Amino acid sequence: MGRTLRVASLGIVDYDAALGLQTELLEARIADEIEDTLLLLEHPHVFTLGRGADERFIVAKPDAVPIRRVSRGGQVTYHGPGQLVGYPILKLDGRARDVSKYLRSLEQAMIEALANFGIEANRREGLTGVWVGARKIGSIGVGIRRWVTYHGFALNVSTDLSFFDSIVPCGIEGCEMTSMAALKNREVSIDEFRIAMRDSFQRVFGYGSMIEMKEGNGRRDPKPHEVSGFPWR
Repeated sequence: MGRTLRVASLGIVDYDAALGLQTELLEARIADEIEDTLLLLEHPHVFTLGRGADERFIVAKPDAVPIRRVSRGGQVTYHGPGQLVGYPILKLDGRARDVSKYLRSLEQAMIEALANFGIEANRREGLTGVWVGARKIGSIGVGIRRWVTYHGFALNVSTDLSFFDSIVPCGIEGCEMTSMAALKNREVSIDEFRIAMRDSFQRVFGYGSMIEMKEGNGRRDPKPHEVSGFPWR
């Protein structure tokens, strides 16, 4: 059977609550109290800055959109409704202890998930993330503590792209963002893409089995301990 991946689909979760949950799960995974876990969710509107990000890349702050500086790599990005966010809490062992390989695997999982919708995505040399032609559709910003991963990736499904006008996405001057909905000229549901992303993640990272935890889908603004009744431990 090989390794098992637990996937928790959480619906819309406040950024701070999700960060608190990640921190709890990170410590639990370091202590081998839980198995590898992938959180899939959406956030309300928020801009986030990586630990070394330059605030000058926020060029205009819309009213009522919070800004958070966090312990991931990368520059500034936007999260909001219609964007699927994935936070893998994985223990990297043996040959998997390779940050570049981990980043390329995250990219590959997104590329393969998009292919299910007829979208041909690719990498760009020297940059992290996933692109369709000259436009970026998926971003990555990770943290690793004692070889356990946290933070992760974000892919624009039906995101309101106008929010990216307020920032220089990922600190890349001239970067234009796109979404699945913009490329397909139709609405694409988060749930539809979430399933494809879940399956491609399992395949690319080589998990022999997967346990999907669905309780609490759609809950809004839970506290970290209240993100459903999942048996985390």
